[in-house]
Amino acid sequence: MNSPLFDSAGQTYQQTRIAQWDKVARMRDAWRGWGGSYHKRLREVYRFLVSPGQRVLEIGSGYGELLASLEPARGLGIDFSSEMIQRAITRHPDIEFVHADAHDLSFLHETFDVIILSDFANDAWDVQRALEQLRPLCTPQTRIIINVYSNLWQTILTLAQRVRLAAPMLEQNWLTASDLRGMLTLAGFETIRDWREILLPLPIPLLAAFCNRFLVRLPFFRDLALANFIIARPAPLRLPPFFAKHPEGAEKMGGEKEGGEPSVSVVIAARNESGNIQSIFERTPQMGRATELIFVEGHSKDDTYAAIEREFASHPSTGGRLLRQSGIGKADAIRAGFDAATGDVLMILDADLTVPPEDLPRFYEALRSGRGEFINGVRLVYPMEKQAMRGLNFLGNKFFSWAFTSLLGQPIKDTLCGTKVLWKKDYERIAANRAYFGDFDPFGDFDLIFGAAKLNLKIVDLPIRYRERTYGTTNISRWKHGMLLMRMVWYAARRIKFV
Repeated sequence: MNSPLFDSAGQTYQQTRIAQWDKVARMRDAWRGWGGSYHKRLREVYRFLVSPGQRVLEIGSGYGELLASLEPARGLGIDFSSEMIQRAITRHPDIEFVHADAHDLSFLHETFDVIILSDFANDAWDVQRALEQLRPLCTPQTRIIINVYSNLWQTILTLAQRVRLAAPMLEQNWLTASDLRGMLTLAGFETIRDWREILLPLPIPLLAAFCNRFLVRLPFFRDLALANFIIARPAPLRLPPFFAKHPEGAEKMGGEKEGGEPSVSVVIAARNESGNIQSIFERTPQMGRATELIFVEGHSKDDTYAAIEREFASHPSTGGRLLRQSGIGKADAIRAGFDAATGDVLMILDADLTVPPEDLPRFYEALRSGRGEFINGVRLVYPMEKQAMRGLNFLGNKFFSWAFTSLLGQPIKDTLCGTKVLWKKDYERIAANRAYFGDFDPFGDFDLIFGAAKLNLKIVDLPIRYRERTYGTTNISRWKHGMLLMRMVWYAARRIKFV
């Protein structure tokens, strides 16, 4: 396959590469090495990362086993080996496979939810160019998932090929995670997280599962893993100041429609917070195209419900709703508020005003600009007011910060700050997958963070200055709720980290 994309050396390499993988395809018709266990584990990892029913493109799809295992609504596999493509079509007639070179995808005119490059970058001639070909195939929500061999395994894999335990390969690129992050940046992508998988790629009962699900997550052992994984997204478009005044230009460049600004719903769970209600109405700024306040009153013993009614009557231009909570707990109240919200952006504001409402536009801008897809407030950066957080609570927050960062692979400095902001469409996806983690989070913070991580959303910490409560007392039971949160961490470890 001569291609004008390459010089003579590149064309020679491509021809050799194609001939090699055509040979491997024919060889595998009658030969099975020890790579089956490795590919089985890859399919397990990808099924965790990619939920069924999405539009999925796989570059270097081979036989199509990985792509088919993901149960895509629209599956497209591309491979430069015609022999591989013929076998993939026979095995998976419900998925489309195309014989093409990933260095030139100009023939594609559609977008995908997920684009997979599994072991592709190991022997691509020009990895950066191949990555650049993916940019027009992405929406802002598209996720790029890449896995490559670790260079620590170079000698082992070479020996395995020589004794015919592994398929023969051309000389590999042996890219590090740092190399790939740099190439992704140059190609217009932003890395969300990277990690390692597969410590024992051999079909040894019990031991393989122990090594690949548990041991590989631990320090030292994870550095010995066979596969490096990276998840990336299209880097958010930074629009020049001109477009702030000319939204029609922003729309042409991929910005928001409808005037360029989304609507906002601020959800406030209010229980025994009568003295703070007037301040919430007076201090919450207007954001986006329109801002509504959604109050969920939770069985107060004071006149919180009546206070909210009075303030809505006193502020007729303020849109929103007042709901009586039917269940119990903050998590239940927030979910009720989110379900009733009509805005494109969902915000949580604690009724105790320990996070000032005046800070909300910073959260809105971080989400609206694309810098993050889940904006998490952080109270542990700036000095706090003296009575804002008790000492044991501070230590607990530090512990949960460490635990979450370890579990999720993204830095989470403060898990229990009440202020969190996300797109409603992403919340609906989190809610649809809630059963995966269970339903016993009393506050809703873990529920949202775990859900965002499971969807591979870009989580961004936003530091705020935490204030003292000026009215009422906390509704948090330090020990009772602390034990529930520990249970959530353990459950998430089993459902996110050790899978």
